[in-house]
Amino acid sequence: MIRVAVVGDIGSGKSFVAKLFGYPVFNADQEVSNLYKKDKKCYNTLKKKLPKFIFSFPIKKSEILSAIVSDKNNLKKIVKIVHPMVQSKMKEFIKKNKSKKILILDIPLLIENKINKKNDVIIFIRAKKREIDKRIKKRNNYNEKIIRKFKKLQLPVELKKKKADYIINNNFRVNDVKKSVKNILKKILLYA
Repeated sequence: MIRVAVVGDIGSGKSFVAKLFGYPVFNADQEVSNLYKKDKKCYNTLKKKLPKFIFSFPIKKSEILSAIVSDKNNLKKIVKIVHPMVQSKMKEFIKKNKSKKILILDIPLLIENKINKKNDVIIFIRAKKREIDKRIKKRNNYNEKIIRKFKKLQLPVELKKKKADYIINNNFRVNDVKKSVKNILKKILLYA
């Protein structure tokens, strides 16, 4: 099984590109969302650590964002609780899909959290800053302060790019990106 990790800046289109590969995708952001919506253990742990902010189950994104904006240490507390749970979900995903030829890992902090393996194929998604900013501002719950805090958790984009085996220029035109994905997929399968 080949693990393909899709990395890049916030808003660069990692999830969009990951889906285009046509193989099972582990989307860490989606898993976090699922934990907030469905995992009572996650809720209880977060409520215990952040009682002034976490009130309801399912956990509202606004409660999480409020905690993060209020105190920079709250993001660290959340990460310490949520990341091990997400990693556990990733292990389940890999085990469940071990017979697949390729698995796609859409994990924003893959390199930062040292989740990547030596043989992982790393694909960096490059997009113009102007396009990224435009896309991020359209998101629900957009908050400049939150984006900056999340960016501080990430390695510099240039460093991620250097670690990549391949780079996809995302101009947000489906056919162009599909063509890039198809070319990279051919190369990956050639060495499989």
